[in-house]
Amino acid sequence: MSTQTIHWGGHSHPGQKRRNEDAWQAIQPAPPLPASLGALFLLADGVSDCADGELAARSTVRALAADYYAAPATWSATQTLQGLLAAQNRWLRAQLHQPLLTTIAVLALRGHRFTLASVGDTRVYLLRGGELRQLSVDHNWTQPGWQHVLKRAVGLDAHLVPDFADGELQVGDRFLLACDGVWQPLGDAVLRQLLGDFPDPQAASEALIRNALAAGGEDNATAIVVDIAGLPDRALEDDFASMAALPLPPKLKSGDTLDDLTIDGILHEARGSLLYRVHSAAGERWLLKTLPPRSEDDELARQALMVEEWLLGRMASHYFPEIGQHSERSHLYLLIREYEGATLAARHARKEAWSVPSGVQIGLRLLRALGLLHRKNVLHRDIKPENIHLADDGRLRLLDFGAACCPGLTDDGATTQPGTPSFMAPELFAGQPASAQSDLYAAGVTLYWLFTGHYPYGEIEAFQRPRFGEPIPPTRHRPDLPAWLENLLLKAVARDPAQRFETAEEFVHALEMGERDPVARRHVPLIEREPLKFWQYLALIAIVLDLVLLYLLLLKG
Repeated sequence: MSTQTIHWGGHSHPGQKRRNEDAWQAIQPAPPLPASLGALFLLADGVSDCADGELAARSTVRALAADYYAAPATWSATQTLQGLLAAQNRWLRAQLHQPLLTTIAVLALRGHRFTLASVGDTRVYLLRGGELRQLSVDHNWTQPGWQHVLKRAVGLDAHLVPDFADGELQVGDRFLLACDGVWQPLGDAVLRQLLGDFPDPQAASEALIRNALAAGGEDNATAIVVDIAGLPDRALEDDFASMAALPLPPKLKSGDTLDDLTIDGILHEARGSLLYRVHSAAGERWLLKTLPPRSEDDELARQALMVEEWLLGRMASHYFPEIGQHSERSHLYLLIREYEGATLAARHARKEAWSVPSGVQIGLRLLRALGLLHRKNVLHRDIKPENIHLADDGRLRLLDFGAACCPGLTDDGATTQPGTPSFMAPELFAGQPASAQSDLYAAGVTLYWLFTGHYPYGEIEAFQRPRFGEPIPPTRHRPDLPAWLENLLLKAVARDPAQRFETAEEFVHALEMGERDPVARRHVPLIEREPLKFWQYLALIAIVLDLVLLYLLLLKG
């Protein structure tokens, strides 16, 4: 099994200045830092004209280095860096007694990909195949005489706009992070020559600084050289490596054994999955999820099952099922804790009815679970009553992460959107990618169905290409629903994503506020609530007006 191998070197010099206002750090994670987040390289150049450029640069590097490895493993490097840079920008601007400004260049290496973030004129270069390419963009004014003035810096503006870039790594790649005290006196041609002349990255970084000063550079000079000497196996770092070669189990029946598990029977069988009830030697009850034997060579299906386990292993919350830990596993499968209770779909089949307060409580738990997922950059993509379990103790759990993904991290490359048609947002049928908003739409349809037993746009079959008009008001099916709840449900399932709730937290707040929420108090016109009655009333008014007009004409005659 191959691993990522990185060699690096860094060097810094104050130049002709009294103090060095550059700050840099290189991190190759070792326990307790999570290896899945990869290596991180940072270089900041404090702005000399501010009160304390050294403090600005050092605090920025220190904050990013400390907090990057505290981010969830389900976040992409871009998402993590964007949040950290925005937070550091706010901190620098909050130091009202002294303006603090710095440039920053960050290089994150994860698996087979690199991600960079930059603000200002600290540059990131890539030397590949003898060709040197600048990956970052300089944020300087271009007007004559203003070329050295920054138009972007951390701490400069209330809203920070970093530049991001990413790409595939190749063995033999060499990256350079350099402040303007290096690249400005040397120029790209000399940079390329020096990077090619010194195979050792530490020697290369020292040669860059030495030559920059010899070329007349007076500013602080710092350079970090990073070499990619080896790449890991693909598929979410090493998390999948031990599972990728496992065979699928044969079709199992009651009484069969698999590792230390005994099969109690098949709970569910579908074209793409098998779900068994099992118990361990210790008597614990589990659900064993695997693929049918015919899927042995289906790499996408195998990867989806491994992604499901990987995601559930990172969802430490009572809103999600616990997964079993395997000391040794002979076949590819996923163990999920079995809980007392039933799904919302099963409860509906048993003719269980939901009052407004009990249905609202289910909605609040569902949306809090979704909010937690979305904050971890996870999309469920198949929210529906069959995948929502309500335990006998009242706890709600989201089930079946077989369609779930982390955008930019675990995308499955499928050409069709996963999901159940009646719960899929209109934009998904138009080919747009799934999003947190499409998850919230599915939650809205689920609550609509929970209260009414119907769908806002009618049931949609898998073969249909639906046309979405206006959603049917839920009071058409259940007149006892309060107006405020109807308004919230209609907002949740609006055809236009811009008209829906933006986040799960906003939806939660609206449900908690109830009729006190301004959206909930919105008057819904009769033509939206009861179009048939609207036209009946309009026809009646027209008839009355005609009769009055006829009466007046008869009086005149």
